[in-house]
Order: sequence, then C-alpha cells, then structure tokens
Amino acid sequence: MVTLRSAAPPEAGDVARVHVRSWQAAYRGLLPADFLAGLQPTDWAAGYTFDAQDPVTTVAVDSRSGIVGFATMSIAPPLGRLMAMYVDPDLWGNGIGSQLLEQAMDSFRNAGCTVAELWVMDGNERAQQFYRSHGWHPVAGHKRENVRGIEVDEVCFQAAL
Repeated sequence: MVTLRSAAPPEAGDVARVHVRSWQAAYRGLLPADFLAGLQPTDWAAGYTFDAQDPVTTVAVDSRSGIVGFATMSIAPPLGRLMAMYVDPDLWGNGIGSQLLEQAMDSFRNAGCTVAELWVMDGNERAQQFYRSHGWHPVAGHKRENVRGIEVDEVCFQAAL
C-alpha cells in the first residue's frame, strides 16, 4: 500500500536514494555511464529543502519499503510546474507515478493554476510516453540545460488543468 504525503527534512537521504536510482536506470544510454555510476545520494540530499513554501515535494511511501517515489512542484498561478518526479525503478509500472502525477495536478488546480508544465530530457521516450498517456503534450519549447555538470537537451510538455 502506497500513501502520499509531504516530504519532511529528515527524509532527504531517502528521497535522494530514489532520485539517484531513478537517474541511473532512466538515463542509461542518455548520459555517460561513468557519470551515472558515480552519482551519490549523499551529494544530492544536501540540496533538498523540504521545509520551504515553494517548491513543495510529495513523497510516495510504501508501508514496507519506505519512500519509493516523489514529485516536486512549483506553484505560481496560472502556472504549475512539475520540477521533478521519480519512482524507484524496481517499482516502475505499478501506478505510483500516476498517483504522484494526479496529486500534483490536483495541487495545481486547487491553487488556481490553469496550465501545468514540465521538462523531459530529449530521448527519454519512456517518460515522454508516460506523460502523453496522462494527457500532456509537447509544445514548441526546447532548451539546453546544465544538469549536474552535463549538458542535456530538454523538451517542454504542458497539460491544461
């Protein structure tokens, strides 16, 4: 049974573990193998701020395994931005991502947002298909961004709320 709730500062390490494991699986073939192998959750945990008003992070918690996914959102009506969403790769396909996404969409709607936006790494077909299956669509926006020292191309997706 997975429940969703707000992340708490002491959970940064658990969220970072999911984040790193997800990157290592999702971006295999898209990012250099040595880069992915060298990712350390402790390095990432220090950058999370779970006690801020914006962005906010929701965690998916399994009663046996602990934190198994998360979604980080920035809410500034009329725009809701899904900044990150990751699920432990051992649990992909079990509906946890859909739960997190629906909760994010509800948060955006409840705050008065009329459009939601996210950026997906170009070439990450699994993620792009996931978002398309939930009513998101690519828009004209493309950008090159430096992500942890690696230049990546990203595609903008939006959904009406």
